[in-house]
Amino acid sequence: MSCSALIDAHGRTIHYLRISVTDRCDLRCRYCMAEAMTFLPRNALASLEEIALIAERFIARGVTKIRLSGGEPLVRRDVGELVARLGRHVGAGLDELTMTTNGTRLREHAAALADAGVRRINVSLDSLDPDRFRFITRHGDLAQVLDGIAAARDAGLRVKINAVALKGLNEDELGDMLQWCVDQGHDLALIETMPLGRIDEDRLDRFLPLTQVFDRLAARFRLLRDSHRTGGPARYWRVDGAATRLGLISPLTANFCDGCNRVRLTTEGKLYMCLGHDDQVDLKAVLRRDGVGALDAAIDAALAGKPRAHDFRIGTGEGPAVSRHMSVTGG
Repeated sequence: MSCSALIDAHGRTIHYLRISVTDRCDLRCRYCMAEAMTFLPRNALASLEEIALIAERFIARGVTKIRLSGGEPLVRRDVGELVARLGRHVGAGLDELTMTTNGTRLREHAAALADAGVRRINVSLDSLDPDRFRFITRHGDLAQVLDGIAAARDAGLRVKINAVALKGLNEDELGDMLQWCVDQGHDLALIETMPLGRIDEDRLDRFLPLTQVFDRLAARFRLLRDSHRTGGPARYWRVDGAATRLGLISPLTANFCDGCNRVRLTTEGKLYMCLGHDDQVDLKAVLRRDGVGALDAAIDAALAGKPRAHDFRIGTGEGPAVSRHMSVTGG
């Protein structure tokens, strides 16, 4: 069963699907979650079989890249079965299957991810200082994450480090983090904090514009503009004399929506067309009620309502842009 390409009402072709396989996480990063989180009941989740069926419809319609995320995707039981199933499509419709992880369970899963066809992963890591890392994550063990990153590299996985730039918290070590990535052979993506879900702090207190960060880094490193694209929203520079690329993801200071090629599937089986809007279509309900054959019409209806741009703002006193946390729709 094949169907037409995925094109939204603004003429953008969708070829990138991000899937949150769970909203649960074994860390509680301060900018992402409240310390006392309420997660979805397990009976509300789509099964891994249902997630695979929905993902395969997207592949049949031209999606060439899938990223698995969460929450922390590796905390979901049997997630390896989903990775293996989707990995069979790599080279047969799917160009790339990737994952974003916090690295806590990467030592255990790295070899299996590589065997399944994953070639590149993103690891969320906001500090290389053990005490600061524990403060940001509320209880994380930096050594455990670094061990997982080493295991990923040993398994042949290319690693990109994702770091959220946080004013007064990690801004003084972002240059050292870039140097560490150069020394280790990793890429680095820096991200502005996003106003998603209520947390225990005021995000404005930690908001650090990446324009400021880039100026500081450019004073220390020779950064050359790079045309490299991974399908995501990052703009890239290459560190002169090194294999490391620096990516900047700036949802607040440099809107990247004009070229949006992404939609997001939640662990409940709901399809969100935009990270910054609440409009969604329940593909799990369609699948259970009407079968796989009804998914295409539901997906088309969803794309017809995909907005031109998000409306992220910070410091307005209005609360987060949307009430759901990042873990619901995936990083």
